[in-house]
Amino acid sequence: MLELLMMAYCYYLFINVYVSFMQVDYVKKALKLSPVILDTKNYKIAGEYSVEKEKLNIVSTMYDFVIFIVWIFFGLKFLESMINIDNTLLKTVVFIDLFIIINWILGLPFSLYMTFKLDKKYGFSNMTSELYIKDTIKSGVLFLIFGSLVIWVVAYIIESLPLWWIWGFAFIFGVILLINMLYPVIRDKMFDKFEPLKDKELEAKIENLLQTVGFKSSGVFSVDASKRDNRLNAYFGGLGSTKRVVLFDTLVEKLSHNELLAVLGHELGHFKNGDIIKNIAVMSVVMFIFFAIFGNLGSEAFLTLGLAEQPHSIIALFLIFSTPLSFFLMPIISYISRKNEYAADEFGSKMQTKQDLINALLKLVNENKSFPLAHKYYIFFHYSHPPLIERLKELGHNIKVPDVENVQ
Repeated sequence: MLELLMMAYCYYLFINVYVSFMQVDYVKKALKLSPVILDTKNYKIAGEYSVEKEKLNIVSTMYDFVIFIVWIFFGLKFLESMINIDNTLLKTVVFIDLFIIINWILGLPFSLYMTFKLDKKYGFSNMTSELYIKDTIKSGVLFLIFGSLVIWVVAYIIESLPLWWIWGFAFIFGVILLINMLYPVIRDKMFDKFEPLKDKELEAKIENLLQTVGFKSSGVFSVDASKRDNRLNAYFGGLGSTKRVVLFDTLVEKLSHNELLAVLGHELGHFKNGDIIKNIAVMSVVMFIFFAIFGNLGSEAFLTLGLAEQPHSIIALFLIFSTPLSFFLMPIISYISRKNEYAADEFGSKMQTKQDLINALLKLVNENKSFPLAHKYYIFFHYSHPPLIERLKELGHNIKVPDVENVQ
């Protein structure tokens, strides 16, 4: 089993880097053509940003592979030898906390470069050093308190229960549902400033829209997202009684009422079509597969790595190999998601008009400077939404898809 996981990571490295190179070449070719969807200035900016971001992904993927090799052949065994704690549960918490913190430190240069260099260069990031440090401290405190608690419970399950991977799956699945329920509340209390909409006319229209489709929420809020980023977005956060509509202040500023209602109509389409439940079901299957794999690794895998077959090593291997396994499973999930997006677009266009949704999508892609063209392999592995051109065509927008492949 360990050999198969190692091979999976190597295949993941090769395919991920190869697809990124294909995307870079594709975007460079597309930049030689007349602008599509975006105006000339934003088309150039979006293309250059896409290329730079993909080059950074190539470097970070190679860097992560080096870290992976170090952990597998040396790091995990060394870290285990450094923690002389007899209590299995406490040892697991300390081991995994240190493992995650070390990985975070090793990945910090890329995070800082992305936030303070690349995103600022292209006018996305408004992040300040002070805010970044505050966010990091708050996230760290949440992780050390609640993350450590989750690790302790998982370690207890592994140590105490037969077929622990089934019970571990059930526990983590419950934790994820709880996090989704509490997410908007946590963001409100610790990170963002949620306020009732100042535009009462818009609020009334949104409430009427929600009532029309039978979506019960705890309110409609505007969030000060612009203090971190200039991109436009909106989401329905929470589950059950914590459900709320959250609009980025940038979105409220840039879209007209009808356009904004069309965007929310699209999101409500996911609710009406049961996509949220479907996504939860699909993700639960994927998670169950992960737990089944790591619950049945066998003693030889740990002997090969020179590790004790204990909760800390099982969880560490789970965290290390979840990235390549997710990469290979995500195309299936993304394919389903892309199909759902078309149905949600159709629903959103009926809440207003197709032209309202078209106008909103065009504004979103221009304001967010999202490059509208991508290589087919890149779409297959990375796109959870259909390419915007395809969505616009499905909505009846007259647009010609350029032949990028034959550009010299």
